[in-house]
Amino acid sequence: MRDLPRDETVPSEIWTGRATNRVQWLLALGGCAFMALGIELAVDSAWTSGVAPLAMSVVGCIAAGLLVLFGTLAFVHVSVKIDKDSLEVRCGHIGVPRRRIPLSQIVGADFVARVTPRQWGGWGYRWRPHQGTAVVVRRGEGVVLRLGDGHLFTITVDNAEAAVRVIRDQLRSGAAGAAH
Repeated sequence: MRDLPRDETVPSEIWTGRATNRVQWLLALGGCAFMALGIELAVDSAWTSGVAPLAMSVVGCIAAGLLVLFGTLAFVHVSVKIDKDSLEVRCGHIGVPRRRIPLSQIVGADFVARVTPRQWGGWGYRWRPHQGTAVVVRRGEGVVLRLGDGHLFTITVDNAEAAVRVIRDQLRSGAAGAAH
């Protein structure tokens, strides 16, 4: 049996990290409660006040429940993967929203000891005119990337200092490789 050549087009992971917010599960339960209320109204209502008000109540409860449920589950956790070519951020269990940033577009990385949802207007994928873009799933340490176009991208992730070291090492090795 002979060895197959290694596929060089598949980047290997250099660093992975994640951050989790267990409080989001409580909000997801709230979404389930809204949906249950809508279903309960549809099934057990006497329909004495008319079809339109009841239909609006049922649809409103179910829609609000789905919005809260899926909106919170998308940001229960974030995972960050750094390979030799890029940094990839995936949110939630299905990995959406997802952002892939080539290392060639990153000009610097900084560790931030305290990122809070309050700074960004809440949990989730956020944008602020003078702060840039962020993925905030919990309060705590994070990474701030300075991109070549002048924008900032902040990610809350456990062990952010290690991520910053890896990114800086990759940027140095990429700059050294480009100089040769």
